[in-house]
Amino acid sequence: MFDGYDSCSEDTSSSSSSEESEEEVAPLPSSLPIIKNNGQVYTYPDGKSGMATCEMCGMVGVRDAFYSKTKRFCSVSCSRSYSSNSKKASILARLQGKPPTKKAKVLQKQPLVAKLAAYAQYQATLQNQAKTKAAVSMEGFSWGNYINSNSFIAAPVTCFKHAPMGTCWGDISENVRVEVPNTDCSLPTKVFWIAGIVKLAGYNALLRYEGFENDSGLDFWCNICGSDIHPVGWCAASGKPLVPPRTIQHKYTNWKAFLVKRLTGAKTLPPDFSQKVSESMQYPFKPCMRVEVVDKRHLCRTRVAVVESVIGGRLRLVYEESEDRTDDFWCHMHSPLIHHIGWSRSIGHRFKRSDITKKQDGHFDTPPHLFAKVKEVDQSGEWFKEGMKLEAIDPLNLSTICVATIRKVLADGFLMIGIDGSEAADGSDWFCYHATSPSIFPVGFCEINMIELTPPRGYTKLPFKWFDYLRETGSIAAPVKLFNKDVPNHGFRVGMKLEAVDLMEPRLICVATVTRIIHRLLRIHFDGWEEEYDQWVDCESPDLYPVGWCQLTGYQLQPPASQSSRESQSASSKQKKKAKSQQYKGHKKMTTLQLKEELLDGEDYNFLQGASDQESNGSANFYIKQEP
Repeated sequence: MFDGYDSCSEDTSSSSSSEESEEEVAPLPSSLPIIKNNGQVYTYPDGKSGMATCEMCGMVGVRDAFYSKTKRFCSVSCSRSYSSNSKKASILARLQGKPPTKKAKVLQKQPLVAKLAAYAQYQATLQNQAKTKAAVSMEGFSWGNYINSNSFIAAPVTCFKHAPMGTCWGDISENVRVEVPNTDCSLPTKVFWIAGIVKLAGYNALLRYEGFENDSGLDFWCNICGSDIHPVGWCAASGKPLVPPRTIQHKYTNWKAFLVKRLTGAKTLPPDFSQKVSESMQYPFKPCMRVEVVDKRHLCRTRVAVVESVIGGRLRLVYEESEDRTDDFWCHMHSPLIHHIGWSRSIGHRFKRSDITKKQDGHFDTPPHLFAKVKEVDQSGEWFKEGMKLEAIDPLNLSTICVATIRKVLADGFLMIGIDGSEAADGSDWFCYHATSPSIFPVGFCEINMIELTPPRGYTKLPFKWFDYLRETGSIAAPVKLFNKDVPNHGFRVGMKLEAVDLMEPRLICVATVTRIIHRLLRIHFDGWEEEYDQWVDCESPDLYPVGWCQLTGYQLQPPASQSSRESQSASSKQKKKAKSQQYKGHKKMTTLQLKEELLDGEDYNFLQGASDQESNGSANFYIKQEP
């Protein structure tokens, strides 16, 4: 196992030399084609000068062709997106009643100098391969520093079954040993040393070189799924040298004996760990596949869209009729918002017919078996009926759970839901939820679990009482037994950090925190932002990811909002409130009312009581009273 140990730190082995030669970058072609966002093709006049890298999307191009005097951005949209500080400008625009600015598509930034980035792009174009999955450089934000300075705890990878390694993370924990590059070394070639995991935060691990004992001076964070992290024994098998860090090289004369003593009985990564990582990052959805997806401007219907790109299982879908390919929608491949072609017709859902009479060249329908399966239900007996009342997460304001009504019963267990007091006259904002959806709840759920229920807009008889409302509207509550009561042992705890999609701006993935847990329901808070931007999300939502997911997949992570952004957003929100939009994008500002606790009468309102938030993570009854 220790045959790779090289006690002569000033010598370089042949294997190390060969590795160095493999990493050498070939010279740039004299006329290197670079494709900008708008489709125009530019050519470098030479391989050294005139290059620029867009600070928003990472696209490389000729400096003179870039936007503005500073030449920092490749297009107007990138400039606007950058200046918005991820959310600021778009949120302020919504609060002021303005249409959202055009967003540049999220690309995988290459954290290299312009020449290397350009060469990587050129090679990928020639080989017709996907872009290199390189880490996104987030200036001013580091998950490691953020976790360390605040003593935060991150949700473990095992909480995210849809994420890479989510189901095969194994026993990776503190004290597991790995072989990593030795950066405390003056040798010209890459050498390795053994380090132990001091702390885990999602995919990220705080490592300490073996031999430093309690000295944390050279501790460093890295992504445990990175290409430079190997199980103990990899160097010996690969002929790579193990060289102790220069800082502690004087501590022992026989480092091989030291390693044998320290590593006997220690755990390391599985031998096939890197293979499993690679396999878990293979996705069945491919560009040019056609799907049916919710129409973000009319929630009640679906439209045909085409997969434009796939990043970490997330799909950038471009609506088929979008001529300039800017009318897009982001979602995960397991999202309940996408379906196979023909799904809408099969269940009786509204569908926007395309003006395109035939498929474009290269486009093909996605096989139905690739989509997330919903639980089969029996609609032959007692079932949901039109007009029944319930509580539902508002798809246009995910921080609220509202009084809602079943407006239409579709096939295969699907329901069209309308939010009371806020519905459009034509029903264009009805939203489709499956009967087993964790986003719909029986009457009384919020009161039993100490959650603020948003009453119908304009309803003046407050505090809101379900019993009175049902009597006034001549309605009945949907039977409790028809709702999904399954509660998986998800592993989330209050205060855990993660990366979460801002579902009101679904191209963005932000630093976030779990602030409440009601059985399988999580309250997600975006760090640095007001609580009105929080989201109620299911524990198995494919829009939640472990810390380090963005770095692993090459997606851009939005750091916590700065103090200036929060102050501007708060001042603007006080000046003007924005009414509900029918577009599935953009927060609406709505005042929720604190309701006093009042138990409801009647057989439909009988619930168990007595469990706390900490007891809610298990297969208990879903509708039980929670402590605040």
